[in-house]
Amino acid sequence: MSGDTHERSLASRLRLAVVRLNRRLRAQRVGDDLSLTQVAALSTLHKCGPLTPGQLAAKEGVQPPSMTRVIAALEDLGYVERRPHPTDGRQAIVELSESGLTYVRKAISVREAWLDRQLAQLGDEEREVLSRAAEIIDRMAGNEKR
Repeated sequence: MSGDTHERSLASRLRLAVVRLNRRLRAQRVGDDLSLTQVAALSTLHKCGPLTPGQLAAKEGVQPPSMTRVIAALEDLGYVERRPHPTDGRQAIVELSESGLTYVRKAISVREAWLDRQLAQLGDEEREVLSRAAEIIDRMAGNEKR
């Protein structure tokens, strides 16, 4: 197998493995009361902090009117709060409420517990390989310096 073919094969296998693992992690849900879009919005607010609806829509890759509906539903459930923008009276800032923060923390805990159970089934050497792979993947994603 040539180097180029091998790299394409590695790229394809890695992409599929990451997609499948992400799908399995997303399936580990706290409850069925929220859509995946709503959960993603909560997760983004948890990661990025307070945002305008436009910023949240951009980060989630959806149109602002769609995000407005998502925010309204989350606000009705008590998971987010809106407050006036400090410098632009036409805008609002959306942030997690205490209930929203509790929901996100619980979701993280459920997913990490599932992943811990999967990792416990592996040997020490496999866990060490995954530890190194996690560092490399994080660096590839731009989350660590090279």
